[in-house]
Amino acid sequence: MCGILGGTIRSWDYQKGIESIKHRGPDGGRIESVDGITLAFVRLAVQDLTAAGMQPMQSGDGQVFLVFNGEIYGYETVREELKKKYVFHGNSDTEVILNAYLEWGNSFIEKIDGMFAIAIYDRRSREIKLFRDRTGIKPLYYYIGEEGIAFASELKALENAGKDIHWKIDETAIYDFLFYQYIPDPKTMYRQVKKLKPGYKLTYHLDTRRTDIDRYWRLKVNTTTGRKRKREDIAEELRYLIGKSVRNHLIADVPTGTFLSGGIDSSIITYEAAQAAPKIHAFSIGFTEKEFDESEIAERFCLEKNIMLKKKILQVKDIAKIRDRMRGWYDEPFADTSAYPTFLVSEFARKDATVVLTGDGGDELFGGYGRYLSFLDFYKKRKESGHKAKPFIQSKKRRNDELAAIRRGLGMTEREFYWEYERKWKIRRDYDPYDHLRQYDMPELPPFTRMRYLDFKTYLPGDILTKVDRVSMAVSLEARVPFLSREVVEFAFSLSEEECNHGEGLKACLKDAYDGIIPNEILYGIKKGFGIPTNYLWREKKAVSLYAGVLEEHWKEL
Repeated sequence: MCGILGGTIRSWDYQKGIESIKHRGPDGGRIESVDGITLAFVRLAVQDLTAAGMQPMQSGDGQVFLVFNGEIYGYETVREELKKKYVFHGNSDTEVILNAYLEWGNSFIEKIDGMFAIAIYDRRSREIKLFRDRTGIKPLYYYIGEEGIAFASELKALENAGKDIHWKIDETAIYDFLFYQYIPDPKTMYRQVKKLKPGYKLTYHLDTRRTDIDRYWRLKVNTTTGRKRKREDIAEELRYLIGKSVRNHLIADVPTGTFLSGGIDSSIITYEAAQAAPKIHAFSIGFTEKEFDESEIAERFCLEKNIMLKKKILQVKDIAKIRDRMRGWYDEPFADTSAYPTFLVSEFARKDATVVLTGDGGDELFGGYGRYLSFLDFYKKRKESGHKAKPFIQSKKRRNDELAAIRRGLGMTEREFYWEYERKWKIRRDYDPYDHLRQYDMPELPPFTRMRYLDFKTYLPGDILTKVDRVSMAVSLEARVPFLSREVVEFAFSLSEEECNHGEGLKACLKDAYDGIIPNEILYGIKKGFGIPTNYLWREKKAVSLYAGVLEEHWKEL
């Protein structure tokens, strides 16, 4: 895991930019310039700890240069295929990416799976190419102006490198934050900077300065209802794919552990990890407030399965010490308060591990949020109220009603609050804050599948994965996400409505897969999530404090 920065703008201070994200790579760094292009890198050594894994990396003929942040899983198979033609000087996945690009060009992306932000400079075509992983686990920001292009792992790297830039606030992005609690891609808080969307590639042509942005991965979604496959067959295949993914994610040359909350997803990942690596440690934190605490469940689970557990109970004083650090972690408004306990468990785990496996993604893939059931009720009531003869794809007003119902389930800021900012920032009256949801919403899908897909494309990369990446990397900890391997994702969305959630239950197929393996109190217990007691952060327990507190406390200049 690493941090990257690069660009063609010669007046920028790339040294200062890369130093601002040194937390992503404390084990070394390097800056190189070629043909007026700068590539900067800081390294967190995880695989091939020798100098052979250092970046920027160049091809043997000196025609292709690469910097890369992330991990490629199962890369050994691709390496064996490439060894027939290419000489390898180390055992890093970076060298596999480089030679795969030499062999297959842009199609190399079909050969790899993992979490990644890849930047390639190809001298032969005079192009800079950026690739972001399929689900958005790793961030990739870019700036394009008259001076040229620049890209980075975090927004602060561009801010620090481009000190001569007058950064202009994008008021619509901040307004979107009030809806979503994060700024949805491709926007950032600055008009001049964008996030590359998950599953996309960007090509910058150096001679013409033209930019092409294309999607390289399209997720196929089963649009049907009913059941074609047996429950036991689905369970067996799913358990096999998750186990395989966990084994691939465990490959590292440094100590590895897991995050264990006591919920279904992290328990499954921890169980599979312990099957493959019996001496692995699980890291868990809890609260003194029982309604938020799952650590006792996690402890009982580890005792039953003979898994080594390290546990810490958080108190108000622990959060108080870090409550003003959100701005430094995220660079722009971000209001998921579970970032605080996620940072603390990352800091706790980093004392013993460099890599952890997390259970993120399970809710979105298999339908784990209670609001899905609320939307099902909303959907049924609409049909029962006289819409039986009409298709569910209706007028814009009806579509907005559906999106509003989805949005309410996310607990977003009340309308009365953001009206104030609408006037303050002069947001045009026809501005549609639902556009981010609308571009991924597929109302032709069955309702449960529709919700899963929508969250997978919006909430997961915008909130969950962003949250974990920034706070784990703040302490130089690599967080890996086995549920989001390509095989598991594509299998989850190959399931019909009933195959995934028979009986309208939450995570039904996942529970089938681990029934009798994961204790019933975890599989069928009440979901608590990874929330934080409100009194840990704000004295007032108003929704406006919860969802807009970050804006008020850290972004007063706006």
